[in-house]
Amino acid sequence: MSWGGTFSFVCFTECNQCPSPAGRPYQPLWAPQTTRVQRTTRPESEVFEITDFTTASEWERFVSRLEEVLNDWKLIGSRAGSSTPQKGEFTSGSWGETSQDIQFADFKFYISHHFLKQECEQDDGKEQLEDDAFPVAMQDLLCMNNDFPPRAHCLVRWFGIREFVVISPGTNCEAITSESKCNLLLSSISISLANSGSQVPVFVQIQQKWRRVYAGECQGPGVRTDYEMVHLRKVPSQYNHLSGLLDVFKSKIGCTLSPLPPINISIRFTYILQDWQQHSWPQQPPDFDTLLGGEVGGVEFGKLPFGACEEPIGELHLAATWPHLTEGIVVDNDVYSDLDPLQAPHWSVRIRSAENPQCLLGDLLTEFFKLCCRKESTEEVLGRGLADEEGKENSDISSALSKLTEPTATVPISKLSVSSMVHSARKHIRRHRRVDESPLNTDVLNSILLYLFPDAAVEKSPENSKNKTNAPSGCGGDEQNKNADCNLSLQLKSAPSSSLTYRLALCACLVNYNHGGLRAVAHLWQEFVLELRYRWENNHFIYGLPAGPPDLRCCLLHQKLQMLNCCIERKRAREETRKVLEGSRERRLPPPEPTAAREVSPGKSWDSWSDSEEEFFECLSDQGDMEAEKDGSKSRAEGRLHPFNNTTLLHCAEPLYVPVTQEPAPMTEDLLEEQSEVLAKLGTSAEGSHLRARMQSACLLSDMESFKAANPGCVLEDFVRWYSPRDYVEEELVDETGNRAVKGELSPRMKIPGNMWVEAWETARVTPARRQRRLFDDTKEAEKVLHYLAVQKPADLTRHLLPCILHAAILKLKEEESIEDLPSVRKTIQQATGQASKLLHPLNHDYKKLEDFINQLMLMETAITRARSLKAKFASCEGGKEEDAEELEKFVSSLLEEPEVVVMGGGQGPAGSIIHRLFVNAQRAALLPPLDDDLCRDQKPTGGSHKVPDFPSPAGREILLRTCVPRPAPYSKALPQRLFCVLMKEEFRLAGAFSSDTSFF
Repeated sequence: MSWGGTFSFVCFTECNQCPSPAGRPYQPLWAPQTTRVQRTTRPESEVFEITDFTTASEWERFVSRLEEVLNDWKLIGSRAGSSTPQKGEFTSGSWGETSQDIQFADFKFYISHHFLKQECEQDDGKEQLEDDAFPVAMQDLLCMNNDFPPRAHCLVRWFGIREFVVISPGTNCEAITSESKCNLLLSSISISLANSGSQVPVFVQIQQKWRRVYAGECQGPGVRTDYEMVHLRKVPSQYNHLSGLLDVFKSKIGCTLSPLPPINISIRFTYILQDWQQHSWPQQPPDFDTLLGGEVGGVEFGKLPFGACEEPIGELHLAATWPHLTEGIVVDNDVYSDLDPLQAPHWSVRIRSAENPQCLLGDLLTEFFKLCCRKESTEEVLGRGLADEEGKENSDISSALSKLTEPTATVPISKLSVSSMVHSARKHIRRHRRVDESPLNTDVLNSILLYLFPDAAVEKSPENSKNKTNAPSGCGGDEQNKNADCNLSLQLKSAPSSSLTYRLALCACLVNYNHGGLRAVAHLWQEFVLELRYRWENNHFIYGLPAGPPDLRCCLLHQKLQMLNCCIERKRAREETRKVLEGSRERRLPPPEPTAAREVSPGKSWDSWSDSEEEFFECLSDQGDMEAEKDGSKSRAEGRLHPFNNTTLLHCAEPLYVPVTQEPAPMTEDLLEEQSEVLAKLGTSAEGSHLRARMQSACLLSDMESFKAANPGCVLEDFVRWYSPRDYVEEELVDETGNRAVKGELSPRMKIPGNMWVEAWETARVTPARRQRRLFDDTKEAEKVLHYLAVQKPADLTRHLLPCILHAAILKLKEEESIEDLPSVRKTIQQATGQASKLLHPLNHDYKKLEDFINQLMLMETAITRARSLKAKFASCEGGKEEDAEELEKFVSSLLEEPEVVVMGGGQGPAGSIIHRLFVNAQRAALLPPLDDDLCRDQKPTGGSHKVPDFPSPAGREILLRTCVPRPAPYSKALPQRLFCVLMKEEFRLAGAFSSDTSFF
């Protein structure tokens, strides 16, 4: 067939005209069986060859298999009776899809069923289920509720159908390009539909997949619809307008009635806006005065950058639609056109985002995450020559403690402290490092350190340091935000947003992004560790850490810093107590003789003695000594805190006192894991269990010794009454005289032979807490922490700080989203937070999943910047109506959430006026010559002025033609006909659905 003698379309022919795949004449499935017996005579024996022509061919098996699939999917029988789809239902509704593979000989096909999920409506009347009712697909050809769906399958857009089946070549199979193969498939479809009685249209994809060319068929009682298509690269000049397409449509339907039934016309022109240069970009520029002129620290290093570096909106598509026209109302030919977009009654807009726009926060996170894969150590990063010098000095640092205890010291004791070693190393490092070799500028480094340690701005006296020990652990602001931030930090196993760890993460990330990358991070970390050692040696608390033992709910680096702060606190408390004791002794006792023996061995100062392994814990309270002075009878009691609930000892009438005890040793999660591994390796033998119990009872033994020192004459039962009251069972007894008495004894578990409590009580000495060996050796633990920090590579530091950085990124996204108020982004952030909690809690992170998570954060940032850009472009003018502002706000919100948004009022509404102005500005920038003085002088004045059109040429034109005429003969049924035309710069497509009467033709 041909349309107007110009285009050759895929034609549908009767199946008996298609060539058989075997090369023999076609034989239908219902043909009578014939058998031919051929007799061959041979000298020795007779052989009979039987050729059975009733054997099913590959083509017949394919047809049968196609019928089975239609039966399995319950697509047989009448599909009439469904309700008419509502306006916009093709876009807002839910679509379903089922699929499977079928074979034609060795060629694989992929068959899929697409359908719009609709609620079935049950009607009492059966008039809709008449035998001669049109198929649903044929009724949909004339439905005008979903003419140009913005998001749907291409066949839905072109033919307006809500249910269909598509047969396409399988993966890695060649395209169907020959006419004979196409006709063979179409014949198979025709037979399958006729045999099964299915009224669902079935399409076959032909030509290359990128061309999206389909041909198909739909059958009903006495009617049939053929779906045909034309696809060209260029638009023929005679069909580049409405009048030429009308001629093609009339020629194809071949109606001889006069006058011709009216043709319904729907037209949509799409205009694309790509030039945003004439509009201000809402991204705030950086504060160059702050970055280059004055303070670089405090404010800037505490903020993460946010926003897009380029326009996040790639294109704005304006669709001007004329929905219901007839042939005589509008004129559009090669000379003149009435189709002015400003006069279009219906406008709709959709946006296309820029592909992967560069965003500041996303780039920051990506660059920082890349450090996790680096293998270099700090020494390798900062240079070999420098590493040799630093290694020499660091060897002095690492051996400082051993040098302090050397018997033959060639220098004064005061010069052999760890502090002096550290500062000599730092001076040596800075002396040998030239200014141009330093990765971080000195001013930048000092600003960062001042931001990390703001207490360094004042004199580091013990009083000032003590007052500035801890920063608030919340995020600031009201109580609700504070609690939300605390919960988020625990959920992500991060650190509080006001902590030193959190600020260090921000600085490391910004230094990596802006100030030198990996080398700058290594330099910052080196200076940070040196500052920590200085504070440890000089008894200065670390600013910005909450008080108390390490919080196991936070990241490991935060726990290590808390552990170091605990060490400083214990060390300061011990030294302050020592000074108090020495002062009290000087007031009470005469000066000792020079030859008098002291507790400290000769040749050692108190400082060196306090750092030895035999150091005693100095009690924070001297209350026991004060009480011993007041009462000479209690001179043996030491380390009393206060009486215990008016309780007396069992074997004497003395009050039972609560002793001053040592605090348990704080531990970080890696130490706890290490300890559990050691205990597990002891095994389950009796000896191993006994050793494990002794290791775990160190704190119990210390408390028993303190209890004995505070309560002379006590027994184990007295200790249990205070330490574990549930293990001391009391019962009331009545003696012979009727008097009631209370008798107590240890619980059964305390009486088990070999009980660890009994053994510990027997071995416990009478020693107050201040003279016991320390349970927590702050000197040893502090050196372990500092060594752990010093050997961390930049990649290790990045892994430690990654939870804090992601915490900061989520907080930044929440802050920016709250300004723009985007429900979809808010929901995505909540989901991402739950996902991050699962990713960050294990010690060994899954870096592939973390990379995907960072990409999700980048998408959220892009969505927020996209909203900000749209709000800036569609902001209402000053002095505008409040109703217009509300409408614009609603319009922008819908534009972000929906694929296409209707512009209320078309080109005359508030949003339409802004869109018109944007197009006008872009047209003037593209078509008007630049305002240059030289050009203006050379140009000669002309009589007329060149008028710039408000809109560019439409990027795409879609024209939909519909009518209902009898076909193929004038006495046939009047059936729906439809032609969908797409005209673009490099594409011309005609998709026609032409119905014909198969009963009266």
